[in-house]
Amino acid sequence: MTMRIGSAVALRVAGVVMVLGVVALWPGPRAGGQGEVAGADGPAVLYELTFPEPEHRWLQVEMTMGGLPAEPISMRMSTASPGRYARHAFAKNVFEVEAFDGSGNALDPVRSEMARWDVDGHDGTVRLRYRVFGDRVDGTYLGIDATHAHLNMPASLMWGAGLERRAATLRFEPPPGRDWQVATQLYPTDDPLTFTAPNLQYLLDSPAEFGDFAERTFTVADPADAGHTPRFRVALHHDGTDDELDRYAADVERIVRESVTVFGEFPVFETGRYTFIADYGSSASGDAMEHRNSTVLTSPGALARQHSRLLGSVAHEFFHVWNVERIRPRSLEPFDFEDVNPSGELWLAEGFTNYYGSLILQRAGLADLPDTLQGFVSAINTVRLGPGRRFRSAVDMSRLAPFTDAASAIDRTNWGNFFISYYTWGETLGLGLDLQLRVRGADGAVDDDAPTLTLDDYMQFLWERFGQAGGTEPGVVDRPYTLADARAALADLTGDQPFADDFFDRYVEGHDVIDYAPLFERAGLVLQPRAPGRGWLGSPSVRFDRGGARITAPVRFGSPLYDAGVERDDVLVSIDGQNLSSAGRLASTVENLDDGARATLVYTRDGESATTWVTVEADPTLELLALEQLGRRPTPAQQRFRNDWLGSKSGL
Repeated sequence: MTMRIGSAVALRVAGVVMVLGVVALWPGPRAGGQGEVAGADGPAVLYELTFPEPEHRWLQVEMTMGGLPAEPISMRMSTASPGRYARHAFAKNVFEVEAFDGSGNALDPVRSEMARWDVDGHDGTVRLRYRVFGDRVDGTYLGIDATHAHLNMPASLMWGAGLERRAATLRFEPPPGRDWQVATQLYPTDDPLTFTAPNLQYLLDSPAEFGDFAERTFTVADPADAGHTPRFRVALHHDGTDDELDRYAADVERIVRESVTVFGEFPVFETGRYTFIADYGSSASGDAMEHRNSTVLTSPGALARQHSRLLGSVAHEFFHVWNVERIRPRSLEPFDFEDVNPSGELWLAEGFTNYYGSLILQRAGLADLPDTLQGFVSAINTVRLGPGRRFRSAVDMSRLAPFTDAASAIDRTNWGNFFISYYTWGETLGLGLDLQLRVRGADGAVDDDAPTLTLDDYMQFLWERFGQAGGTEPGVVDRPYTLADARAALADLTGDQPFADDFFDRYVEGHDVIDYAPLFERAGLVLQPRAPGRGWLGSPSVRFDRGGARITAPVRFGSPLYDAGVERDDVLVSIDGQNLSSAGRLASTVENLDDGARATLVYTRDGESATTWVTVEADPTLELLALEQLGRRPTPAQQRFRNDWLGSKSGL
């Protein structure tokens, strides 16, 4: 399916956008939400959303489509959702599908495929009515209960094939006796329960929270344009206090102010504002999902108990405003709602964003330096020690997202040995490139302590080259980038093609790991073995029972246990004569063995006892510490380097 808008030319004049001679408001409200809005190829599709029995967790949708050609119309339910790369069976929750023509005569919607219904015999108008069950509050699905409705549109709304460029009008009707409001990036109207979308791409990328939520708003002036002051809305569905919301909103604002300094300007939010939709409570699942002008943030438990941890998701998702939503890989543009969306650039789109999530929190004063360093070294250890690196590059790992990004299957896999998350690998690449650029600039400058280029400069360069111009229609990116574009941009920024080729050949498309120790040293940070001389067998995942330590995941390729012939489902009974009855016993037994020592290992497989030899290795795990944690002081040059890297750029 292709929903590309072609090469339409848009002129922005006095709040009106003219696309191919068709006028659509941008982003002004449509009076009262009463008049139907003409889209690019016909009248708007009307969606009426009602919640007669929210306690039973279903939504009723009634669609009205007019101006249809005489042939049958194929109604579709998405199988993919923006920001997710795997395929999802949203149609499984659809029931009681009915159809009528413009005169009210019943039609027969025929389910031709699992996510398609064909409607024939209409009179140019089709009114489709159906119900959808939804009981999961996260960034992908539909969640409804007596207190609110949390809508991800691909899990909620059908759409008509051939009508992708039409505008849409959505009318929300609260359950009887409820005074619910809506938080969404959809275009508002004078009616607070009626919204519009200019096309299907924007509609399905626009989640909504419908309920009795609390909210805060703030504005931030654009650093590049004093006349551009976007409004930010924090809509929070939770059981906490106003003080908790005040603190949360204040920290969200700090994140926004620090993030914009990376790019030097805000993008143009089509409706003039950005919305944070947050659901924190026992009914929510842990998730976060970016959208063009909003984000969904969900987590079980109370806000007060996880405030600091949740800010990491806020920083990550807001950075996507630039990186992914507008600096967008060609492999994701346009997004295909009926298939998986593989991309070889997720190491940059998601991984660099992961790095900046941590960096923004540190710069904004919302994270302690030891915690930030622990996050960095954890990612480095994962990539260094991950067996998957021998099989695949960061680009290859990115393309595996449809198998790993909230995808579900019942057969067991060996992902622990074959896969390293593109989030994690990309984070280490962003960290390494940032430090390499800083060191390279310092060494090439007249003043050795004055770095000339940073990863911020690279992100700004990508923004100016690919994201800043936007698209000819809302929700569309006219100049998405490729892997070759990302390489060329680094070469053009640095004026050094060999440097760019070396980075991409060795670390992005190759299997090498950046040498971080001398880079960290410039900032007065020490990368060193976490436990020199401590024994290591491969850090297996285990569950303890009366028989010993049952291995619950594939044993790491090349580890001592792997070489000893031990595998998942085996039960480790004893090592060197020491019974393994608890996590503490296993850890102390292994740690006390010397590097290179051969120890007897007793284990059971399918109830049968076996004995083998295992050769102990030194624990290869690294730790990252500031010199101050080691009782030493950084030099003035190291402190300046660290401040330039980790210090606030917004004056916070």
